[in-house]
Amino acid sequence: MKPYKIFANDIEPTALEQFYSALRQEYSVRGALMPDAHTGYTLPIGAVIATDAVILPSWVGYDIGCGMCAVPTSFERSTISAHAESIFSALYRAIPTGFNHNRHNSRWDSQHLPRTKALDAMFSKNGLKQLGSLGSGNHFIEIGAAEDERIWIIIHSGSRNLGHSVATHYMKLAAGGKAREGHFGFSTRSQEGKDYLKDLNFCLEFALANRFEMIRRVVNEMQHFCSGEADWNQLINRNHNHAEEKDGLWIHRKGATQAEAGMRGVVPGNMRDGSFIVEGKGNVEALWSSSHGAGRVMGRKAAKRQIKLNEFSASMVGIVAKVDRQTLDEAPFAYKNIDEVMRLQKDLVTVLYRVRPLINIKG
Repeated sequence: MKPYKIFANDIEPTALEQFYSALRQEYSVRGALMPDAHTGYTLPIGAVIATDAVILPSWVGYDIGCGMCAVPTSFERSTISAHAESIFSALYRAIPTGFNHNRHNSRWDSQHLPRTKALDAMFSKNGLKQLGSLGSGNHFIEIGAAEDERIWIIIHSGSRNLGHSVATHYMKLAAGGKAREGHFGFSTRSQEGKDYLKDLNFCLEFALANRFEMIRRVVNEMQHFCSGEADWNQLINRNHNHAEEKDGLWIHRKGATQAEAGMRGVVPGNMRDGSFIVEGKGNVEALWSSSHGAGRVMGRKAAKRQIKLNEFSASMVGIVAKVDRQTLDEAPFAYKNIDEVMRLQKDLVTVLYRVRPLINIKG
């Protein structure tokens, strides 16, 4: 077995087997498993694997560039709280959620970004209509307050249908014509490998532009009710589904956040417990990574069966959010204890701020 380090407790056997299976591949060099690890598609969520000259689309996942943006602002907490319901409603009007897109194209200058003809065809369909839309599942927009009362805007979203289409295209190509679970990849020296990396990087830029556009809209809607502005110079952007070359190896992160020494990042917990603004410690055993969140302890179907709506509602008192049967699978009880997750990664990141939600938007 290749060298590895596990920073998690009580991991599902299926997640461990996925992790060990990946490490047994001849091109794998070393790996790490983050505290929020759980079973995923081919590779567990929360896994980081370094390879020698091989790139695997399934190890990055379907939502290429899924990640976090956070920005501090000059809005006042008291004013936000006073207008929370109005801001909540305005954000749902301004930002499409779930499978909805914008009616018109958003502006984005991407002509200078390299991409293949295959991606161009996917992007030309409705790529710019997806820009500035949230998505569903665990994607969210939050307005919250840190311990010092400073208001933060935090967004978790990815590359929308574009990233999913690109991932599907290359997973099929790697697996011989049909996307299926398994360790199917490309040599980074091959044309297919170069094409995937080119399109992956385009999707990373698209995911950032998507989050940036949503933050811009959030600020604009907040300004209808309150005085303030985002401190754009302190914007944090961290992907947690990506691959990068470092020291001659290809680091695959699937539901794991890059955490180089001094690098700022965001680790979300759940709808109730908010997010942590962190600074990486550059831990080599963790492959310069940290968790990407709390990690699920219940699947979505199980959560909707087992969690009672009245318990969900009681847990969200004081937070303006969509609390109903549609979001039951996102209730705090469906996730691991974020405080324990942060304790397990004390050697990976330093906590700078904890931001507790005042307003939460979900698809």
